[in-house]
Amino acid sequence: METWQVVLIAVGAVLAAATLAVAAVLLVRLVRAYLLLRGADIPVSARTAFWGALVYTVFPVDLLPDPVYLDDVGLLLLALHHLGAVARRYGRAGGEAEAKPPEALEVRRRR
Repeated sequence: METWQVVLIAVGAVLAAATLAVAAVLLVRLVRAYLLLRGADIPVSARTAFWGALVYTVFPVDLLPDPVYLDDVGLLLLALHHLGAVARRYGRAGGEAEAKPPEALEVRRRR
């Protein structure tokens, strides 16, 4: 095997490993977001943004061709970021299954 072939295989393996690592992190964030969405205090707009981005990610029609997943992943990360901001606004940490009592939120707002 020639040197350029070995380098090409090595670069491909590194890119595949990086892609797998990003996919694993994204999967963990999706599970945490799902757990967060189970709370009744999360507004409908955050739920709609998350589920809309998830449907767009798996839907076969894209803005960019499918070998380029930048639009899918970008939209999903944007929805996850929005959901995290909403969770912080409502006093919930990412992935918490239960909301804080309203009294705890009122005390925090008064400070």
